Amino acid sequence: MVHALHEGQRVLQPDGILFDLRPAPVHRRVGILSDAGYQEIGVMREDLTDDYFANRAVKQVMREGLFKSEKYIEFDCNRVMDTLNDFHTWLLDFVDRGNPSQDSLLQRVEHAHPTLRGRKKIIVSAPLMLRRLRNLGQE
Repeated sequence: MVHALHEGQRVLQPDGILFDLRPAPVHRRVGILSDAGYQEIGVMREDLTDDYFANRAVKQVMREGLFKSEKYIEFDCNRVMDTLNDFHTWLLDFVDRGNPSQDSLLQRVEHAHPTLRGRKKIIVSAPLMLRRLRNLGQE
C-alpha cells in the first residue's frame, strides 16, 4: 500500500486531495432488527492484518512528508439484508475473499431468526474511516 500511496502522490497535483475511505480495523457486529427491537447475535472474526498494514502505510507517507491529514472521521456503515438467504449469500462472498469461516455465526443467526416475530432485517455493522489527505508535493 505504501507504493500505491507514493504513486497517488506522484500523479496528484501539488496541494491536491486524496480521500482514504476504508473499513476501520474492527470486527463487524451482526444482529437482527425485528418488531421487538434489535438483538445482537454475534461478532464476526475477520483477519484484520491488512487493515493494520494500511493504517501503517498511511502513517508512513505522512511521516515522509508526502501527505498531511486534514480531516478524519469514523462513521457506522450498516449492511441490511431482508432474508436469511441474502445474509448467507453475503457471508459466503465475504469468506470467499479470504476471510475465515463464519459457520458458527451463521448457525447462531439461523437459529435466532425464526424465533423473532414480525418483519426482520439482518444487520451487519462496522465503522468506516474517512481521511482527507493533502498532497504536500512540489511542482
